[in-house]
Amino acid sequence: MQAAEWRTAERFLEHLALERRLSPHTVTSYRRDLTCLGDFCRSQGLDSFSAIQPHHLRRFAALSYASGLKPRSIQRRLSGVRSFMNWLIREGRLKNNPATGISAPRAARSLPRTLDVDQMASLLAIEEDTPPARRDRAMLELLYSSGLRLAELVALDPQDLDLADGTVRVTGKGNRMRIVPVGRAAREALRDWLDARPSLAAPGETALFVGARGRRISPRSVQQRVSAWAQRAGCPQRVHPHLFRHSFATHLLESSRDLRAVQEMLGHADISTTQVYTHLDFQHLAQVYDESHPRARRKTSGTRG
Repeated sequence: MQAAEWRTAERFLEHLALERRLSPHTVTSYRRDLTCLGDFCRSQGLDSFSAIQPHHLRRFAALSYASGLKPRSIQRRLSGVRSFMNWLIREGRLKNNPATGISAPRAARSLPRTLDVDQMASLLAIEEDTPPARRDRAMLELLYSSGLRLAELVALDPQDLDLADGTVRVTGKGNRMRIVPVGRAAREALRDWLDARPSLAAPGETALFVGARGRRISPRSVQQRVSAWAQRAGCPQRVHPHLFRHSFATHLLESSRDLRAVQEMLGHADISTTQVYTHLDFQHLAQVYDESHPRARRKTSGTRG
């Protein structure tokens, strides 16, 4: 990379600091991005920024990822390069921006955490019989029984329940309605709560679940109640309402293997969203295989192959 090219880069950094009035920290980040780009150009035998082509930047992103840089950081780095290239176009040094359309490698999709069946059973074993405890038991049972989102739970009204039929009518994302089964334990908990609800609900309140003031319970209050009961149950991890949904989907898929049915019950518009749970199921199966299959178990000392 020729010295003139570095002077051009310095002019761009001055433009950021003096004309765009970006913070010193931001300018330093741009400097770091351009330094990395310059090092890359030198390794590729490119003697000027104007020689950079889209395939070079795709390789630049790939090498950044291979070196351990997170996709979000790579995307930020590419954004800095894109801004620099746009400035070069305004300066008459380039005709087209080779960074346009270049994106960072996708981050590996993190698998949702779940509670196993025993942990969930322990969490749901609420023995207190006060009205707030009945409400909490009903909320937790329904979250796990039907895989509801937090917003869906707090939006429910009593008429959304059909306990005789064992279903609940849910309005999900995009205002899409679905009918979801409600299990036996959840139906029993809901009946107990409906008996106690008049002692907590304010006059005229239409919500199924109400808070301390008798009005529709807030998502934050549900989160707090879930966390409190998880601590009492001695759960080893942080428990939040969406963890019930993940556990519902995973346990159901482990038993049924019916991905389409799980998709419908979760209210996913795209089955690819549901497919993440097949990876969780595979992890479970792989663990069972490793622990059980004669050809997978590690050899113990003194055992002949």
